[in-house]
Amino acid sequence: MTRLLVLTCLLTAASAAAAQTMTRASAPNFSRSAELFERDWVLMNWALKFYDRDRDILLSPSEAQAAAAEFRKIADADSDGRVTPQEYRAAREFILARY
Repeated sequence: MTRLLVLTCLLTAASAAAAQTMTRASAPNFSRSAELFERDWVLMNWALKFYDRDRDILLSPSEAQAAAAEFRKIADADSDGRVTPQEYRAAREFILARY
């Protein structure tokens, strides 16, 4: 539990530092995939744990896209190509419980 708290604090500090240096307007290749993880700490921790290849505690656009593709596989329960709010919540709970 303490490790999770420390990781959360580090992620918050890293996110704040990144937000000061980069905005959507200043980042020409801003990835919509990254938005998914910026909004939800559970998904961000999961994505960093499994998709942050260079271990810099930031998701590059390619890392975010890979994580988003995997999240879609987990979340899209009915395989219709869309993730409903209910599917999103269920996938988030699955990730929170499993990882």
